[in-house]
Amino acid sequence: MAEAIVSVLSKLAVVIVNEAQFLGGVGKKIKGVQRELTRIKCCLQDADSKRKGDERVQNWLNELRNVAYRIEDATDTFFLHVGYTDARFSQKLKKLCSKPKELYFRHKLGNELDDIQNLLEEISKSRLTYGIRDLPVEDKSKGEANVIMPHRRTTYQEVDETEVVGMQADKNKILELLRRDPTRTRRAVITIVGPGGLGKTTLAHMVYKSARADFDYHIMLSISQQFSVTDLLKKMLPKDSTRENQTVENETVGDLINKVKSFLSTKRYLIILDDVWEDDLWNQLKDALPDDNNGSRVLMTSRIIDVATSADSQMNPYELKYLNDSESLDLLLKKALPYQEPTQKCPNDLHELAEKLSKKCKGLPLGLVVLGGILSTKGPSYTAWERVLETINWHLDSKDCMPILAMSYEDMPYYLKACFQYLAIFPEDHVICAKRLIRMWIAEGFIPLEGRPTIEIMAEYCLEELSKRSMVQVLSRNVNGLIKHIKVHDFIRDLAINEARHENTVTVFSQASADNKPDRIIRRASLQAEEKNLQFIEYVGPNTRSLFLFDTDGYFERSLHCTNFRLLKVLEIVGSTHKRYLVIKSLDELIHLKYLGLTECNIKRASFHGMKSLETLELRGRGYDKFDGLWTISTLRHVLVEYPEDIQPIPKGTTISNLQTLKWWVRLQDVCDAKLPNLRTLGIENYSGKWVSSTNLFQTLRNLRKYCIDCYEYSKIPIEIVYPKALPNYQNLQSIYLKGEWPENVNVEASLLPPLLIKLTLRGSLLNQNPMRELGKLNSLKKLCLDDALTYNWVGPIICPEGFRALQYLKVTDKNIKDLTVEEGVMPKLTYLQVDTRIKVNLPPELHHVAVERV
Repeated sequence: MAEAIVSVLSKLAVVIVNEAQFLGGVGKKIKGVQRELTRIKCCLQDADSKRKGDERVQNWLNELRNVAYRIEDATDTFFLHVGYTDARFSQKLKKLCSKPKELYFRHKLGNELDDIQNLLEEISKSRLTYGIRDLPVEDKSKGEANVIMPHRRTTYQEVDETEVVGMQADKNKILELLRRDPTRTRRAVITIVGPGGLGKTTLAHMVYKSARADFDYHIMLSISQQFSVTDLLKKMLPKDSTRENQTVENETVGDLINKVKSFLSTKRYLIILDDVWEDDLWNQLKDALPDDNNGSRVLMTSRIIDVATSADSQMNPYELKYLNDSESLDLLLKKALPYQEPTQKCPNDLHELAEKLSKKCKGLPLGLVVLGGILSTKGPSYTAWERVLETINWHLDSKDCMPILAMSYEDMPYYLKACFQYLAIFPEDHVICAKRLIRMWIAEGFIPLEGRPTIEIMAEYCLEELSKRSMVQVLSRNVNGLIKHIKVHDFIRDLAINEARHENTVTVFSQASADNKPDRIIRRASLQAEEKNLQFIEYVGPNTRSLFLFDTDGYFERSLHCTNFRLLKVLEIVGSTHKRYLVIKSLDELIHLKYLGLTECNIKRASFHGMKSLETLELRGRGYDKFDGLWTISTLRHVLVEYPEDIQPIPKGTTISNLQTLKWWVRLQDVCDAKLPNLRTLGIENYSGKWVSSTNLFQTLRNLRKYCIDCYEYSKIPIEIVYPKALPNYQNLQSIYLKGEWPENVNVEASLLPPLLIKLTLRGSLLNQNPMRELGKLNSLKKLCLDDALTYNWVGPIICPEGFRALQYLKVTDKNIKDLTVEEGVMPKLTYLQVDTRIKVNLPPELHHVAVERV
């Protein structure tokens, strides 16, 4: 783990080394420190392999990590005081380093570096005492930075049932209980019980997918140990009602119960409550769930059998069983040999080993999938599998899978360990956006770039590697097979928190955490507590590099002063669900900040003039004044703003070379004269109904892959937007989202659309022609969404007569369509169909297996 820190700091030191000629003796000292770090890096591979079980080696690594932190603090503090701003740092230093203030801080940095170099020399010498050997840096990095991209499984399902073993019978029994109530039509509560890691959530997902079409209303909710009844009730309400509720700051639980009850009173509903820890939860929610004798159902999963008996005394809890030997072996091999065809048998020399390994897991699915993930990284090698069997610390008497999880962690390369520990920042059951996580990893400096085209691609590979090892649960993927959302199992999250605490990389503050009063300097702090009087701010100080706040209601007296955290690199704040905005002050003092994500916060008179390192800005929700100086930041890579009025227009003629993402939504007139040569994703909105020419903008977008158009009340979209032939890379455009009315007498023509188009969404197009014949000619199209795409007076069915050779996902929620018919031989790869409840669907026999969801 220390290697990851030193690697990052070495890169940071390069920035100062490049300016050494303007720093005099300090520059030479920095070079000396860097040379010592390089020598120590040669020892880290051997030290890391010996740290478990050897307290002396662990202490050696701890000393090295603390020194590495001192280097980072010293150099960043120097930049803070001399006013590091941009690439013209050299010229500024020429002027500044002769001033008394700058001379003072240069002298202070020099003294600190003298102490650091002495410490590094002592640490380097002491390694011999601990038996730590020199290993060539080339041998260490060879192959480790070259993460092999696992096969991407393109799926729109939350659970891939082809990879689930031993649960089909359980699924059928639960479905029978949902559909056949022994007491006729009363509201029944069914509970799946069993220990952690047994697959209760997986089973609940499988049941939910199969049963939800039978109900008027359905929702699946994850319940953490620190659940909020208010949040659960709000999630049960439709989106429009939720927005209305949030405008009432002091809405009571009783008010929400009445609203939910009123909403559900005329509906047959299915509500799944996953991972319930307290029997009191049902007592708090039951009044909101009416029993109208219409066959409504509640399905709960829990590790505690008392939860089941207290919810419904007439229904026996469904106790999930452990897998038998045959099922265990089958699941292990599915994970260990993921690219092998189902009909192929395991090689004879591995079969006996696989049997022994699977029996060690004692039927626990989580242990089997994680162990299979370890084996999948070894390949079908008898020697490698045998070594796993011999070296793992097998103590599973109580069906505990932690030794397997720990082995999977130890088997990771250093940069993947850093990425895994970072998962500790998220609260229990948090749905994690993959893109957001990847941008945080990059801001932290975790991702090596050797041999990869972009650092984002390398980060995607790292996330795929964690998925391959079954250390994260993939909830969804996009049409290209890239991960969109993930979750982390409770056991695996516990491992991440423990390792992060041990390495002092992340400190978690919560009701259940032992870190609420830490005895060390906090580098990354994540506030996940529910109790409002937790004074964690006393322990988070000026050396904190990353700060994560979830549900900020009641903290900081509703204000956060960034002057207390001036060395931050990452700041993520998820504001209160009760609309009590957290006021953030002095943002512009965060000159080292690379990632800023804000949800439902309040920023007044914000300035970005001092934030010259910013790479990612995400503003979700309202509560922001116009930001000043954003477009002067040359390092910007991703800007995602929910409301365009929160940012100022890009000045005419401005070039932002590094910007890759600009979306949700920006007005066309705000960017039409900008130069964005590396932009890959663009979101444009038009609420005025008037359009300015987009020709100048489109001619500069050489790398655009995705663009989204959002017109208020479906105003008309110009022809050059519908068919953007002006784009230099028009042929390579992959995703188009168009919300708004098409120009008169303009119909869908496949020849005018990009030939490599993978995803297309049409909303409010008001087409007077069936678009399916033309769209079927797009041979690369994988996802198609039609929402009010046809004219209001449309009469007749929608027929898909031919084509759609690559289509996997089809969504048709057009209220004007009565019938949807797919001819034989059309859409051979279709796996998911989502349609309006009023549409009659006619599929050919070869597509009867397709999952159909009614919305």
